Amino acid sequence: MKVTRQQAAENRIRVLNLASRRFRERGFHGLGVADLMNEAGLTHGGFYKRFKSKEDLIAQACAAAISDNLAGYQQLAAQNEGSAFESIVAGMLSAGHRDAPAEGCVLAALGPDISRADPSTRHEVTKGIKNILDCLGGLMSGNSRMRIREKSLSTYATIVGALVLARAVDEPELSEEILNAAQASITVTAAK
Repeated sequence: MKVTRQQAAENRIRVLNLASRRFRERGFHGLGVADLMNEAGLTHGGFYKRFKSKEDLIAQACAAAISDNLAGYQQLAAQNEGSAFESIVAGMLSAGHRDAPAEGCVLAALGPDISRADPSTRHEVTKGIKNILDCLGGLMSGNSRMRIREKSLSTYATIVGALVLARAVDEPELSEEILNAAQASITVTAAK
C-alpha cells in the first residue's frame, strides 16, 4: 500500500518524537532502530526513507527535544509575566520534571551521551542551548549584556547539574534538597 506524502510526514514526526522521548529515557545506546520502528508501528526498512542514519536521527531528536523544551519555557514565561523567570526555574527544578526525563531537559537526561556524539548532534545541541540562554537572559536584569549572559549561563548550568544529581541519588529527601538548594542559589544569583 502506497503511503501519501502527508502520511509519510506524519510517520516521520511520530518516529522523531518517539525517539526523542526514548533517548531521554534510555540514552542513545539504549534504543535500537529496529525497536524504535517496531514501537512506532513501522517497518525497520522504512527508517532509512526518513533518516540517513541513527546519528542523523539522534541529531534531529535532540534538536526537537530542545525546541520543545524552549517552547515550554516560553509558554511558562507568557503565562507568568510578572514572575516568568521564577516560574521557569521552579518548573525546571520541580519533582515532576525530575521524575519525567522523557519529557524534560534533554541536557539533564543525555549530557554525557551528547558530549560523545557526532558533530551534527553537538551542533544542533549548541544551537538549542544558545536559544535557551537567550530566553533566560531575556528574563533577567543586569547592568550589561555580559553580566546577563553570565547569569543565564550560571542559571542553566545549575539547573542541568541539579537535575542530574537529583535523578542520580537514591534518597528522596536528598533529591529534594538538591533541587531546593539549586533554586535558592539561582534566586540569589539572579537578584545580583
